[in-house]
Amino acid sequence: MGESPALCDQSAVWLRDAIRRREITSGELLESCIQRIEEINPTLNAVVTPCFDAAREQAAVADAANKDGDLAPLHGMPILIKDLTETEGLRTTFGSRAFADHVPTQDDPIVARLRDAGAIVLGKTNTPEFGAGANTTNEVFGSTRNPMNTNLTSGGSSGGSAAAVATSMAPFATGSDYGGSLRIPAAFCGVVGFRASTGWVPAPSRKLGLSPLWVEGPIARSVADVALLFDAMRGYTPQDPLSSPAALSTAPVSPPRLSDLRVGFSDDLGASPLDAGVLETFQAAKDQLSHLVGLAEEQTIDMSDAEEIFRLLRAEEMLACHTEAVNRSPDLIGANVTANLADSHRVTLLERAEAGVRHAQLVRSFQSIFDDIDVLICPTCAISPFPVEQNHPTEINGQPLATYYSWYALTFALSLTGSPVISIPFGRDQLGMPFGIQLVMARNKDLSLLALANSLEEELSLSSRN
Repeated sequence: MGESPALCDQSAVWLRDAIRRREITSGELLESCIQRIEEINPTLNAVVTPCFDAAREQAAVADAANKDGDLAPLHGMPILIKDLTETEGLRTTFGSRAFADHVPTQDDPIVARLRDAGAIVLGKTNTPEFGAGANTTNEVFGSTRNPMNTNLTSGGSSGGSAAAVATSMAPFATGSDYGGSLRIPAAFCGVVGFRASTGWVPAPSRKLGLSPLWVEGPIARSVADVALLFDAMRGYTPQDPLSSPAALSTAPVSPPRLSDLRVGFSDDLGASPLDAGVLETFQAAKDQLSHLVGLAEEQTIDMSDAEEIFRLLRAEEMLACHTEAVNRSPDLIGANVTANLADSHRVTLLERAEAGVRHAQLVRSFQSIFDDIDVLICPTCAISPFPVEQNHPTEINGQPLATYYSWYALTFALSLTGSPVISIPFGRDQLGMPFGIQLVMARNKDLSLLALANSLEEELSLSSRN
């Protein structure tokens, strides 16, 4: 008989229940996670600022309090926090030399929310500077490597969180998603990343309060684990002008009958070139999924305008969020962010206004496709993970890419829609690396999407064992 899996390898749902039943202690789980971090992190560089001693103290308090059934939903569960999110008393660098010694005096509201839910912060995970880019590397900590092939990128900008979760350094982690930063690393590392509908995860600290693009969310090893963390993250606050009361829903959502499901497929959303090997892998995925659902059809989608809209909306956000830091410490800001700011200054007010009009048209057009289908499925990434030393791909199938973010149009196009999107693992690609697919539903169908993704995950798991 083989050895039993380490505690840190168990699912978050199982661990949560085991702590509640007092079959394990929070302290035991924490030590298992710490041991895994100490074993693997020197190679991957996923966790950049640990706080083991503080976590041990909190675990001891959690275990002492575990006397009855009245426990917070994440009671005693270790969690890793992306280093873009401020944590009281724990260094938060935003991946920038300008903030290399920054120690916040209070938690970001989402961290406070998770602590109130009983979670124990174990450390911070790596990110590109200010989250700008989909390869997790910066001048403070260096690069985070892919757990499946350490010569390749983990993706970004939540690459530290995805690599850590994929190797069971924690049951789950937080990330954030502007143009794909939860979904890209989830796909590259073989885990699950969920971007909720605009307004479901309150963000009262968001600088540009009316920007719908920046969303915080969960990364975990299964859909059920993502849902567990998401339930603790979602909510409503009047301090966030985009916060939605829909996030307070407690109505039960029944698992869907896959045989009744109407599925639309798109290879590229009309927005991106697709690597030939990725197209072949996705075709095999479509063939497999088509046998499980009631209706499966190709969707003709034209999101060719998405990149220009994204560029212009992003320019406004760059100016709002990073001008002060660049002006204060120009010599400490990396070339990527500096170039972004320079490009943003060239955008005119008229261009930004026109982008707002085009964005509204894109959202209306996209939401209308759900009149005829329940869910849209497409690849998460247009390419396989690339070398970790490479800042970004410059071409796909010989087609040059205009910007460093052009290669992830499949994710930023969907960010623009405001819809809930989840990336789930779907086997391996043509190069043997994890392959992810995106499932998208209409706005505010978050709980239905999670239920569907969970059903698909279970069905595919059963199929793989038969």
